Amino acid sequence: MAMENDSAPDFALESTAGGTVRLSETLEDGPAIVLVNRGHWCSFCAEQLQTFSEVSYDLWINENVDILPVVTDTVPKLREMRDRFDYDFQLLADPDGDVAEQYSGTEQTSHGITGVAATYVVDEGGTVRYEQVADDPADRTYGNWIRYYIRNDYEDPFGE
Repeated sequence: MAMENDSAPDFALESTAGGTVRLSETLEDGPAIVLVNRGHWCSFCAEQLQTFSEVSYDLWINENVDILPVVTDTVPKLREMRDRFDYDFQLLADPDGDVAEQYSGTEQTSHGITGVAATYVVDEGGTVRYEQVADDPADRTYGNWIRYYIRNDYEDPFGE
C-alpha cells in the first residue's frame, strides 16, 4: 500500500518514557519520522535505529523533527532495547501490530506478529513525503540520508 503524498494515519502509542505519544500532536511542532520496526530481537532494526539516534538531536534542535520508532513489541522489551543500545529517543510499543498494519503491514514470524520494516517522513501538515518499505529485513533507509532529505526540502539530496 503506497502512502507517499497521502495523509499519514494518526496513532497513539505507549512510550518507553511512560505516557502516550500521538502522531498528530508531534506534528504541531514540525515534521516527524515514523519508523516501523519488527521487534526488540531484530538486529537490522537495532542498526537502523542507531543511525537515527545519531542524528536525532540535530534533527530535533535544528529542524523540529521528532523521530517516532514504532516497534511491534511490549514496553518492557522496548525499554531493554532502548537501554541496551543507548538510543537518544524513546520507542513506541505496538505489540498487536495495529499501527504497523496501517503503515507497511504485518507478517507472522517465529516471533509472532511483526511489522514490515519501513521508514516514513511525515511533514507538519500530516502528508507522507517519503516512504520506503523493506523488501527484506536488511533493506533500510538510514538516519543521515533522511536528515539530508528533510534539509533538501523533501527532495533526494543526491539528485537520483
